[in-house]
Amino acid sequence: MLGYVRTLNAIDEAMRVAIPSLEGLADVLGLARSRRISRSGHISAYSYTVHGAGCRFVSGSGTEVDVDFEANGSAIFDLWRLRWYGLSLPDPLDVTDEDLRSAVRSLQPLLAEVRPGWFSVAG
Repeated sequence: MLGYVRTLNAIDEAMRVAIPSLEGLADVLGLARSRRISRSGHISAYSYTVHGAGCRFVSGSGTEVDVDFEANGSAIFDLWRLRWYGLSLPDPLDVTDEDLRSAVRSLQPLLAEVRPGWFSVAG
């Protein structure tokens, strides 16, 4: 769980360095929709694919972080995205939904449930 958050933060930092005009990671959606960047490609050490309300980022080692964005730009994720992150690690980690729910609960108030089954990093 914390690995997902750390990786998401690393992606945000790498994207801001690579695209100085980026105010937040959610801005990648707007750049793709306005065709200033492709809907998929490579930025910094990550490949990315813009989808619907979010983006999937993959590191050179194959670690995947899929995230959606709220209208205010907040990154949100669900248990499915957390599971795929774990399975994409160099030493894959396969956990049950119950284990993931328990981990999310143990990390409150760091993580906030923004709507049923969807979480965001608080603050």
